[in-house]
Amino acid sequence: MLSLYGKIIKTGMLTEKLLKLPEDQSVIHAGQTLKAVIDKSFQGSVAIRQVDAGSCNGCELEIHALNNVYYDIERYGVHFVASPRHADILMATGPVSRHMEAALRRTYEAMANPKWVIAVGDCGACGGEFGISYASRGAINNIIPVDIVINGCPPAPIDLMRGILNLFSTV
Repeated sequence: MLSLYGKIIKTGMLTEKLLKLPEDQSVIHAGQTLKAVIDKSFQGSVAIRQVDAGSCNGCELEIHALNNVYYDIERYGVHFVASPRHADILMATGPVSRHMEAALRRTYEAMANPKWVIAVGDCGACGGEFGISYASRGAINNIIPVDIVINGCPPAPIDLMRGILNLFSTV
C-alpha cells in the first residue's frame, strides 16, 4: 500500500486544467429567444414530459444533452418533469412499439389542456427504418396528434431547442 502512495506522490496530478467552455452564439441566441417567448406566453416556465416509445436511445441521448452544462436549457425556463400531469409538452421519440402504444396514449390523455406533442427524430416522424410491422405502429402521429416534428437521426440538441421554439411560434 505504501508503494502505491509513493507512486501517486511521484506521478502528481494527471488531470487537465479546467477550461472555460466556448460560447456558441447560435445556442445563446436560440436560448435567449426561447426564454423571451416562454416569459411572455407561459409566465417563465414550460414543463416537458419525454416518452421513449421504442427508440434506439439516440434521440434520448441528445435530449439529455439539453440539460448538460453546455446547453443548460433549464436556464431558459424549460424543465423536464416525471409526471404527465405536470407537463405542457409531450416529447415522444422512436417508432411506437406495440407494447408502448397504450402507455403513450395514457400519457397523452393524462396531460392537462392545452397540451402539445413533439415527435422527435426520423423514427418519431415517419417510423424510420422500422415502419409499420407486427411489432411497430410506426410514427407517433399514428397514435396521438402531433403538433411539430423535429427531424434528424438523432437531431442535435440545438435542433431540439429550435424545434421547441418553432412550436411556440405556432401557438
